Order: sequence, then C-alpha cells, then structure tokens
Amino acid sequence: MPDPIRLAKRVAELTGCSRSEAEQYIEGGWVTVNGETVEAPQHPITDERVEIDPAAELNASEPATLLIHKPAGVAWQDVAALAVPATRAADDNSGIRPLKRHLHRLTPLVPLDTEASGLMVLSQDGRIWRRLTEDYAQLEQEFVVEVRGDAGPYTLGRIGHASSYQGRGLAPCKVSWQNEVRLRFAIKDVQPGELRHRCREGGLDVVSIRRLRVGRIPLSKMPVGQWRYLPAGARF
Repeated sequence: MPDPIRLAKRVAELTGCSRSEAEQYIEGGWVTVNGETVEAPQHPITDERVEIDPAAELNASEPATLLIHKPAGVAWQDVAALAVPATRAADDNSGIRPLKRHLHRLTPLVPLDTEASGLMVLSQDGRIWRRLTEDYAQLEQEFVVEVRGDAGPYTLGRIGHASSYQGRGLAPCKVSWQNEVRLRFAIKDVQPGELRHRCREGGLDVVSIRRLRVGRIPLSKMPVGQWRYLPAGARF
C-alpha cells in the first residue's frame, strides 16, 4: 500500500491546479473520497477513489450565519447543538450550499431567555459578531408575549414606561395589544427578564414569550427547532 498523502495534494494532481486552489475545492465541499464528501484538505488518503464535482467553483468558503427558531426551555448558550443537517428548514431559499463546516464553531448571539422561544442567531462571522454585540443597544427587537390578568386603561403605559429593572434605568418601548391575550413589543437593549418585569408593572403575568425579529431580520414561518442560513448580503 502506498504511503498516505494529503487530499489537497491528490486533488492538485488530478486537476492540475495549485495546492491552494485544491484546498478551496475541498473546503467548498466539491470533493468526495470513496463517495463521501470530505472538507479537510489535510485528510490522509492512499488508494481511495477521489472525485471532483464537475460543477466545482473556485470560491473561498465564507463563514456562515444561521437563523434558528429556539424552543422554549433551551438555554440560549446551548442552541448551537440544535443546528444539525436534519433540522435545516426545507424552505431555506438562501442559495447557500450547505457544508459540514458551517455547523461547527458557531457562536450564539443576541441572548434570549431560557423560557422564551423564537429567533436566535448563530454565527462564525466576526463581522456579524461585532454588529450584534457592539451595536446591541441600538438594534430593535420584536416580541409577542402572551399574558394573563386584568388589563386596565393604564396597563400599556405602565408597561412601556417602566422606570427601572434590577437597578438599571429603562428607556420607553413600543407596546400594543395584538389581541386580547397577546402583547407586541418593539424594544431596544432588552435585558434578560425585562419583558416579564414590564408586564408585572402593568399588573399582568407572562404565559409565553416569542421573539419575531432582530433588527431587520425576521423569524418568518420557520418551525420550532429548525434553522436556515442568513442570505449573503442580508443586514441586521
């Protein structure tokens, strides 16, 4: 049996391309070894069958950002574990080719209470990380909150203009009735537990919380527990 060599070297031999271009083909998910896609250029091979997709394009593999519908009861720090190939939304129309590497080293961004559900952002992209952390206080988020209790004429005013929470002053937020039991919030710089606190200030108890939007990016109709790619060029 011949000594093992790196997959990138074999691809370069097969295509006549440079070693760096061979690595791009591999990292782009265009290369199979015995019929299985391998995305690691350093993968060792001997006499295995190596094939390059005829449609292969020489594009650098960009870091991925995923949008996922977090279920209630899952801590936001643990949401990345839900991003697996089987939970990708069937109607993901981002145009991004799914790669194994897209599901590794994902950083959860824009915290969401454990008991809440809705839109979460997972990203490998440092630009997205900076946008959603450094500009967090300026990003408007939208929530729908199911409540119970007796609402009065001053309920919305007390909720929208709650003065402080855990020793921190609160800016006014936009809140309205979606129906008899659901409130709709448009709020910036929201802190963990703040929506429940605001509702208590209005004499209401929270039944459930769901985040519908972060900045300009909506949850849309994605089922709970599923994810889709943030399309290239989309902005929060």
